[in-house]
Amino acid sequence: MDQENNKRLLDFISPFVTIHKRERIEEVLTQRTRHLTVVLEDIYQSQNASAVIRSCECIGIQDVHVIEQKNFYKVNRDVLRGAGKWISLHRYKTAGSAQDCFSTLREMGYKIIGAAPETIYSTIQEIDINHKLAIVFGTELEGLSDYALKNVDGMVRIPMSGFTESFNLSVSAALVTFNLLTKVKTELQNWELTEREKLELRLEWYKKSIKNAVKLETEFFRLYPGIS
Repeated sequence: MDQENNKRLLDFISPFVTIHKRERIEEVLTQRTRHLTVVLEDIYQSQNASAVIRSCECIGIQDVHVIEQKNFYKVNRDVLRGAGKWISLHRYKTAGSAQDCFSTLREMGYKIIGAAPETIYSTIQEIDINHKLAIVFGTELEGLSDYALKNVDGMVRIPMSGFTESFNLSVSAALVTFNLLTKVKTELQNWELTEREKLELRLEWYKKSIKNAVKLETEFFRLYPGIS
């Protein structure tokens, strides 16, 4: 549907969403961003991938891209704790899915940055945030694939002060995204969602907040048959 019809549907179902829920949705929308996104490449432990997705939702990142060329992502509901309802999960499951993911991100205007612990790479503070950024995290043991290493636009690391060479995957993702997003919100002005994006997510979240959303939407289209 176009924007005006989305508004009509939103107005139709809005009375069925509690005032408290509507207020909370507006609060969350003001902090959501697509300036930064996360890519998970062939993560094989479901709890790690789910923990990253949960962290992204808590931090305010709307989109997570999951490459499943070798390993299939299985939702771990105990770890995710409902966070999957509120983010946009993009899954790439076919052969060549890494290429498909990278191509899609570049078409959306993202610069692609790989994350790895090696000291030769840029620190979080050195990364240029003026462009939209997609941060790629590789498998738990092997890290980024050869394809990713050859096709990213840059690399980022977390400075380490201890003897251990790296954090685990979910902690690394949380640290990188939180610090980069803090930098984005501090230094940039246009990091928020557009009004169109907010409208689309508002409608999506309203429907997820109503038990009988399908029946209401069916009734809406019955009353307004010219809308599709």
